Amino acid sequence: FMAAAAVIAQQHHEKYDGTGYIELKGDQIHLYARIVAIVDVFEALLSKRPYKEAWTAERACSYITSNAGAHFDPQLVRAFERCKDRLIAIKNRYTKS
Repeated sequence: FMAAAAVIAQQHHEKYDGTGYIELKGDQIHLYARIVAIVDVFEALLSKRPYKEAWTAERACSYITSNAGAHFDPQLVRAFERCKDRLIAIKNRYTKS
């Protein structure tokens, strides 16, 4: 578990096209980190921050989809598209109103 957490922490800001922090590319980035990259960005876009308002789910999903192959693994983006409604429901369930 700790080894997986270390890999995720180190690689989740990598970009699929190789323009991330360590400049790993594609399948050089661990699968766990590629999954967390999508979820991390999605959650950040849906959340209000001191420097930005929360995006709508539609806008956040569009951002994820439009960055398939560049920022995100295209195969995982397709999987994200299939389960995005469930992810939004989970986010809504645990967001304070």
